[in-house]
Amino acid sequence: MKLHKASAAAAAVLVLSLTATACGGDSGSGDGGGKKITIGIKYDQPGLGLKTPDGKFTGFDVDVATYVAKELGYDAKDITFKETKSADRETALERGDVDFIAATYSINDERKQKVDFAGPYLLAHQDLLIRSDENVAKGEDLNGKKLCSVTGSTSAQNVKNDFAPKAQLQQVGTYSECLAGLQSGAVDALTTDDSILAGFAAQDQYKGKFKLAGLKLSNENYGIGVKKGDKAMVDKINAALEKMVKDKAWDKAVADNFGPANYKNEPAPKIGNIVK
Repeated sequence: MKLHKASAAAAAVLVLSLTATACGGDSGSGDGGGKKITIGIKYDQPGLGLKTPDGKFTGFDVDVATYVAKELGYDAKDITFKETKSADRETALERGDVDFIAATYSINDERKQKVDFAGPYLLAHQDLLIRSDENVAKGEDLNGKKLCSVTGSTSAQNVKNDFAPKAQLQQVGTYSECLAGLQSGAVDALTTDDSILAGFAAQDQYKGKFKLAGLKLSNENYGIGVKKGDKAMVDKINAALEKMVKDKAWDKAVADNFGPANYKNEPAPKIGNIVK
């Protein structure tokens, strides 16, 4: 009787072991095969990465990420989009919270010490969003003004270091907070990339209230962030980006997401060509 119980227990352990192994094979990262992929994006950037009230995701970064994921072997249903704020991007990749990040992630030397980049897939320029009845002719005009940007972004420090060291810099968690401050008069300008600003300015509730200053304060080469050392993933993403440009899906994504804002985009950049 004891032997029978022991055998039954052993069989139960074996079944549980096999079940766990089978379940483990259907989760985690990898190239297709029924597995899932988690991609870091922004949730609050119209035209680039936006989570809509009905739970859908829209924007140029979302379209690029979806295209890349498909080339890696994942259907749209296999993708989980995870909000990745500017200050959290490097940590999210290091911890393995996401497989890659497409979130207006400008390639620079400091970030390349912590993560690897595929791309670039878009060349943007830093600009200012100001109220429609005001003008800023040059970056230096921001000295003494209240300037808002997002913690962890390069934009605010670019202005402080290179153009207007006496600007009163306010750094907050999201661009939406900056926009609220600009609308109320609490800040004088919101600074980040022209692509991001164009998306905000094109929203129905803001049309006619804000405008781009039209300054090209810097070049921002958007790359797809990958965990440091994962060269195989970088190579696969670069191949997908090259295909996206070649088959005109890149042009369509630009028109779909930036067309309403009358955004004057640069041509698709060459892989590995970082414009200083």
